Amino acid sequence: MSTTKLPAPPEPLAAEVFDSHCHLDIMVGNRQASSGDPVAQAAQAAQASVESILDQARSVGVTRLVTIGYDLPSSRWNAEVAELHPDVYAGVAIHPNEAHASTPEVLAEIEALARLPHVRAVGETGLDYYRDWASKDDQHASFRAHIEIAKRTGKALVIHDREAHDDVLDVLADQGAPDVVVFHSFSGDAEMAARCVQAGYHMSFSGPVTYKNAGYLREAAALAPVELMLVETDAPYLPPTPHRGKPNTPYLIPLTLRCLAEVKGIDPGELATAISANGEAVFGTW
Repeated sequence: MSTTKLPAPPEPLAAEVFDSHCHLDIMVGNRQASSGDPVAQAAQAAQASVESILDQARSVGVTRLVTIGYDLPSSRWNAEVAELHPDVYAGVAIHPNEAHASTPEVLAEIEALARLPHVRAVGETGLDYYRDWASKDDQHASFRAHIEIAKRTGKALVIHDREAHDDVLDVLADQGAPDVVVFHSFSGDAEMAARCVQAGYHMSFSGPVTYKNAGYLREAAALAPVELMLVETDAPYLPPTPHRGKPNTPYLIPLTLRCLAEVKGIDPGELATAISANGEAVFGTW
């Protein structure tokens, strides 16, 4: 794998950890990046393969990952990749920005994929009020349908929540949340974190928690109990400091994890071990 346009790997972790949310299909070019997606274009220019991404992640202590679908083609692809690689699990769903595509036929296939043994999550689903690519009515209907799929299949619900905190929590309360809920790339403040703690929802922290102007995220992380914390990349997006503007990749997890460990006042290895245990509680044993 060429790293010409990718950041250098950080110092390896002393204990293994995993990446709870990435998009392998985008990283390897299965979904060709558009001209409006320069980060994905740069990631694809590195000509990575699934195997090379896994190898580089392992070299710094990131030994497993969850690759997440956002439409039907990506969900199919990620499910197939997870079947081929024992260190990879998949999530399947229709992203809220694509909620207009959540027809009964599509949702039936998402549910069929979610029942596969190597698919361990229904997501990413939820609400996105930052973009208007899908109406709020379509987003709410799709989100509720995915909640029911997660409950019927017994899989974790992975939530995309962008500028929609109150409505996401209200839908979960009204519809009845599944046993396991993960807020992917947690973007709330300490008050939002407290509400998630009260409900028993997991919070997965990504690169932005390392950003200088994201003190509210570090306050949320400080409040979150270790047993409800996960760490992710959302690769190829949201790289941690000092690599903003570059493609993200699972081998950068140590930078985010060390930031979280500093916030929590614990050893990074201790946090990595705890997050690995959380991952098995959320996604099942590997």
